[in-house]
Amino acid sequence: MKAFLILAFAALLAAVSPARAETELTFFYPIAVGGPLTKVIDGLAAQFEKENPGIKVHPIYAGNYDDARIKALAALKGGQPAQLSVLFSIDIYELLEQDVIVPFDDIVTSAADKAWLKAFYPALMANGTYKGKVYGIPFQRSTIVMYWNKDAFKEAGLDPEKAPATWNEMTQMATKLVKKDASGNVTRWGVMVPSTGYAYWMFQAFARENGQDLMNKDGNRTNYAHPDVIAALQYWRDLGAKHKVMPEGTVEWGTLRQSFTEGKTAMMWHTTGNLTAVKDTAKFPFGVAMLPASKQRGSPTGGGNFYIFKKTSPEERKAAVAFVKWMTAPERTAEWSMATGYVATRPDAYETPKLKEYVSGFPAAAVARDQFKFATAELSTFQTGRVRKLLDDAIQASLTGGKPPAAALKAAQAEAEKLLRPYR
Repeated sequence: MKAFLILAFAALLAAVSPARAETELTFFYPIAVGGPLTKVIDGLAAQFEKENPGIKVHPIYAGNYDDARIKALAALKGGQPAQLSVLFSIDIYELLEQDVIVPFDDIVTSAADKAWLKAFYPALMANGTYKGKVYGIPFQRSTIVMYWNKDAFKEAGLDPEKAPATWNEMTQMATKLVKKDASGNVTRWGVMVPSTGYAYWMFQAFARENGQDLMNKDGNRTNYAHPDVIAALQYWRDLGAKHKVMPEGTVEWGTLRQSFTEGKTAMMWHTTGNLTAVKDTAKFPFGVAMLPASKQRGSPTGGGNFYIFKKTSPEERKAAVAFVKWMTAPERTAEWSMATGYVATRPDAYETPKLKEYVSGFPAAAVARDQFKFATAELSTFQTGRVRKLLDDAIQASLTGGKPPAAALKAAQAEAEKLLRPYR
């Protein structure tokens, strides 16, 4: 009788709860730039669930990239892990050091899945690959581009359809674009480059344009004190301190887009991730161009990758890969690029009818993509946070006049050497 009741109870459980077919995925997502990104992500998650009824997706919005990393790692340590997250592409070394992520190569098995890993632009894969294995899949990725106000150019007697192609041209044009009121106060600057938030990222562009990368591919050496890197920081400082075409001191990342759309600067360097927001708010015609060259063109890539965490079951990993594949399919990649301004992460996305038509009518959407041929991986090393802060502090000290560029960068390089030597 007892055995019969146990069997009957088991049958009843099976009838009312059919094997928990639904797999739940939680992922942290950073809201770091402009645009209605939460609505876009919520819509994509709902669409995925509709097409994949066995998987439930819970996005958790977590502030900027640093906030997202901190919250995701805290969840892992606190026993409430997420299965995957969109985190900074440059977080890879910290995530590897903490042993919390798995390579996609270890999860995907089919020929189609392995081909998918090779579908993205190589420039974007650099920050997600370590020792031949793919740990990060490009999602919201960017390069730095130049935005310019065509009406301001016209007013200053410049060709409104021609952006500066070199540092010298930018300095000369910016000088003409500075506008002052009757009291001599600047009402419009020639150019602004943000130096808070992601100063190291902007500086990487200057260094790349002057012929130098700031780190090696193994993440265990930096190049802060090279003469060409020092000269790049000197030029950035000179824009404000010497040429007077940019505010002296620091320029805020978070308010620069608004300053541009309100006409307070005629040119700005900023992420292509702000492209759609600028398009929607600027009341004047504007252009978008690759960054100007010194010895060459150049920009670091930037933005976020998908990562899958180790504390996941085989079913969760399989569901996570399915979600990442779906989110990075050519059609979705095209939609995401149009909705946000982020660059489409794979070439075949630009062959989709929607993005083809969009780029045809709005050529600015292709500038960041075309700049890939001059791009370098974003600054990422072991001890990333500390090594990056050394550079950020050196930049701030130089731009505010606290230290000459050479002294600031040589001191930063000496400290970075101490931190990275054990990783060689």
